[in-house]
Formats: sequence, C-alpha cells, structure tokens
Amino acid sequence: MKKRIVLIGAGSTNFGLGTIGDIFKSKALTGSTIVLHDINAKSLKKSEIIAKKYNDELSLDFVIESTTNRKDALQNADYCIISIEVAPRFDLWDQDWQVPLEYGFRQVFGENGGPGGLFHTLRVAPQVIEICDDINAICPNAFVFNYTNPMQRVCQTVVTKYPNMKFVGLCHEIASMERQLPDIMNTTFDNIEYRAGGLNHFSILVEARYKDSKKDAYPLIREKIPNYFQNYINDHEVQSQKPGGERGVFFELFNRYNYLPITTDSHLGEYIQWAYSVADHEAIMDFYNKYRNHCLTFYESEESYRDYFDLNKRPKERVIAIIEGIINDLNYEEAAVNLPNKEYIKNFPNDIIVEVPGIVNKSGVSGLKLENYPSDFASLLMNQASVIRLTAEAVLEKSKSKAIKALLSDPVVDNAAEAEKLFDKMIEIQNQHLGYLT
Repeated sequence: MKKRIVLIGAGSTNFGLGTIGDIFKSKALTGSTIVLHDINAKSLKKSEIIAKKYNDELSLDFVIESTTNRKDALQNADYCIISIEVAPRFDLWDQDWQVPLEYGFRQVFGENGGPGGLFHTLRVAPQVIEICDDINAICPNAFVFNYTNPMQRVCQTVVTKYPNMKFVGLCHEIASMERQLPDIMNTTFDNIEYRAGGLNHFSILVEARYKDSKKDAYPLIREKIPNYFQNYINDHEVQSQKPGGERGVFFELFNRYNYLPITTDSHLGEYIQWAYSVADHEAIMDFYNKYRNHCLTFYESEESYRDYFDLNKRPKERVIAIIEGIINDLNYEEAAVNLPNKEYIKNFPNDIIVEVPGIVNKSGVSGLKLENYPSDFASLLMNQASVIRLTAEAVLEKSKSKAIKALLSDPVVDNAAEAEKLFDKMIEIQNQHLGYLT
C-alpha cells in the first residue's frame, strides 16, 4: 500500500539510514514515497545519495525525495517520524552534563533527566513544537512518531499543545528484553510473554511468563539476574566488574525494589537523587566517548551502515512494524510506547507521559493498563511528574520562571541559590537556544 512517509532529521547518523533500511524491508510499504528532510543540507544529501543507491542496487521501487523545506516535505504526509537534535549536539551536551556538576549538582549523564535534561529539553522541544505546528496545519491526520530525547518532556510538550494529534514517542531500550530474557529464561523469545513500564529510560519489567506453560518466570529471573550480569558486556561493549558495564544504579534498584530495570546506569541514574553515589561512572564515560566517536565518524565508512540495507536482517527499530500494524489493522501488542497516562499506571498522575505497552490498529496506538504495577517503584516515578509538567509549560509559555521551578522540582537539585546561578550561567552560554525564555 503506497504511503508518504516523512523522515524529519533524516541527515542524522543512525536514524535516517536505519529507518530507510527498515522501510526497504517492509512489503506493506512497497512503492511508497520516502521523503527525507533535514535543515543540514550536507548531511541530508549524504542520506539521499545512499538511500537512492541501495534502492537501485536492491531493485526496489520506493520513491526517494529529499528537501530542506519542511512544508514541502509534509504535503500529503501519512506518517511523520521525528528524530532531531540542536547542533552542535555534543558540545551542548557536554555543557548540559558538566556545568551543573560545577555548581554542586551530582547528576548522571545529563541528557534526559536532572538539570542537563531540563536544558536539553528547553533547546530541542521548541524545535519539535515548530515541526508539529506545521504538521497540524499541513497534514493534521498524519500519524506522528517521535524519537527525540528527552522523550518524556518533549512528548509532554507536544501533547499539551496538541492533545488530539496522533502522536507517539518511541525508544529502542525495550529491545534489551529481547536480547536478555531468552538467555535468562532458557527459551526462545517467541515463547515469552512480558510487559514492562514506567517512564522512558526509567522502566522495569513488570511481568514475564512462558507462553506454552503460562508459568510465571519472575522467580527464575530474580534468581539468575545477579550471576547473569556479573560479567555481562552491555550493548556498547563496555565491560566492567562493578558489576557489569553500567550496573551500579541498576543493581541498587533491582536489589531494593525486586524488579528488573530495562536499561543501565547512564539512563536510570538521571532520575534519582542518590544515583551519583552508586553509578558506574567509568563505564558511563566509556560508553559516551564511543557513542560520540561513532556518531561523528558515521558516514566515513560504508561499514557503519551497510547492514541497515541487508534485507535478510531484522529491522533496526519498531516504528515500521507499528506503521504496518496501523495499515493492516493488526490489533497487536507493542512492547513500549510513550503516551499520556490514562490509568495505565494507577499510582501515577494521569496525562503525564508514561512508557507502557500499547495496542496497534487502524486507529493508531493506545496504551495498556499495567494492573500489577508496583506502588513502591511508582513512588520513584512520582518524583518526575512535576518536572515533566513544568518543563513542558516553560517551553510553551516561554517562561523563565516556570523553567526555574522545573529545575527546583528536580530531585537532583538541592540548593536553591546555586540552582538560580546555574540557570543564569546556562542562559548565558546557550543564549542562542535559551534566550527565548523571559
């Protein structure tokens, strides 16, 4: 079924080519038009050349279009997929991470939570809102999928302004369950039923069962987790003995709350005030350096992206499967989607973005209730609810006062005077991006 799929941020290192490769693997989308859009003309051109090359070499019949004009790109769009950053990405990230440390705020990683997550959102969320303004005006019936971080705060900002937009946040972290559970449970992945939820990058496995026997697998998981991760090499090939790459916060949460976290210290640690004291900082920094180097050198060698276009390999992300589920009205369960809470997690405020399983059909994506979500872990999530709401309001109202309130509501922030000094410093050094706040 021919559709018009717009990739916004298509010049980015992994997102553009990875998503194009996933579309190429989809029989349901054969003959569709893939529109590549980015404001960076040089990077966009690289993605266009590579996409057209593989479209020809693989004898596919997709139509590849490319434009730096967003309004042109969005004309008659059926699906819009957003993954953007504000440049220079890593220089700004370094400021988000390191400057709060100078003011005494012991945050981890500085990308999605803590003070760094606030400044990141204040930069990138206005750009996503501008994109959604155009979508709302040009193709209001399009399904919109967001990969842009900080996921909760960006999604909260969009759905606050556009509550009726068919807007869903997606993240690949849930794929860790597909890699880990078969080994732990000693069965194939297609014999596993599981559900996870919480906040993006702050989520836990809630339940796991064997499909054939319906037996609860959590007792076995709890028994095997310590040894499984003791010498575990994580997704980014970081090995450590403290224990396993980025497993300090991970094990603190597992041991105290008795549920398996979905991701590792660099993400989990951003949302917890005591995380800095137990995080595996060496492994976090090793991951960051390798990730940064990979992104900066991505286009230099075809080895970086060739596998994306191997039609025999599995898709990189879940978004194309979701689009196929909408087209074919499959009514299937997707493992993790980011949506406003509608009693999906009962011990968490409604209308704040949560990450939960979802049902995909012709109407789009709707959430599923996690009836047995542990209230003790939900208490940790509650610490983020006001931060998420206030950050979204600060962006939409262009309010410095609201932004400072968001900073002061963050559990990592423990000094009001230093928080205001930090905020003024960040406004000074990132004025090009944060100067709109008044």
